[in-house]
Amino acid sequence: MRLVIMAGLLLAASAAMADEIGDAHRMALQGRDIYWTCLAQKYSQNSNKAMSGEDFTARIASVCPSERQYFRATLVDYLTVQFPNVDAAAHMTTANNAIALAQKDVVTAFLHHKQAAKARP
Repeated sequence: MRLVIMAGLLLAASAAMADEIGDAHRMALQGRDIYWTCLAQKYSQNSNKAMSGEDFTARIASVCPSERQYFRATLVDYLTVQFPNVDAAAHMTTANNAIALAQKDVVTAFLHHKQAAKARP
């Protein structure tokens, strides 16, 4: 009988942990989407057309501070739940790398778009 009770408790704990991981994952995806939406809005502003690549890179690095922080926080929370034995600094590094890659993708799109506009007759 004790074995059955312990098995039931283990199953309940396992289900609760899976729910916590799932919730944290959904929040991290939401944070990512919010940040990407903000970056996309900044990317599509008409005032960017006259900017140099360096100016646009600096602009993208400074825009959407609250969305960027929300993404960082939700991603770190998810990583902490998913990988509790990994050092918190490693999770922060991963989150910062994800933010840097998002910014790099936006800048790369800007530079490609600018180059394509120059190539048109």
